[in-house]
Amino acid sequence: MMRELVERVIEDGAGRRRVTVNQAESPMAWLAARGHVSLRQLEAGERLRADYETASLGPHVTMRWDATPRGGGSGERLDPTLAQIAARRRFDGAVAAAGPGLADILWRVVCAGEGLGPAEKSLGWPSRAGKLVLCFALDRIADFYGLR
Repeated sequence: MMRELVERVIEDGAGRRRVTVNQAESPMAWLAARGHVSLRQLEAGERLRADYETASLGPHVTMRWDATPRGGGSGERLDPTLAQIAARRRFDGAVAAAGPGLADILWRVVCAGEGLGPAEKSLGWPSRAGKLVLCFALDRIADFYGLR
């Protein structure tokens, strides 16, 4: 795991204090490391993020010079454009499975990498409401991906 440590000053009810933060850590990894989401929920979030990133990639615009795959083995890879389309379908299906009202926090935290606090604030939600809603959404997409 990549580490990008920076020092920050946080002000809370007890005053000011210095903390070290790993900026390379995703919000989902942070939540999992502190026991706020289960491993099943983390896996669902990681699959959604991977589908989001794969679906966002542009198609290849030049000719491919690699050899044409032979045979029908399970090691065959999808053409990059087909992989992009398949990832987009999985992403759309997972977001639809999360349902209305849950997709917003799911996209902000999992795909955009926004922290829970800023996501709650931008959605106009009270503090700590985002974690509960995010966990509901992650459970639904874990069911969509068939995770146990």
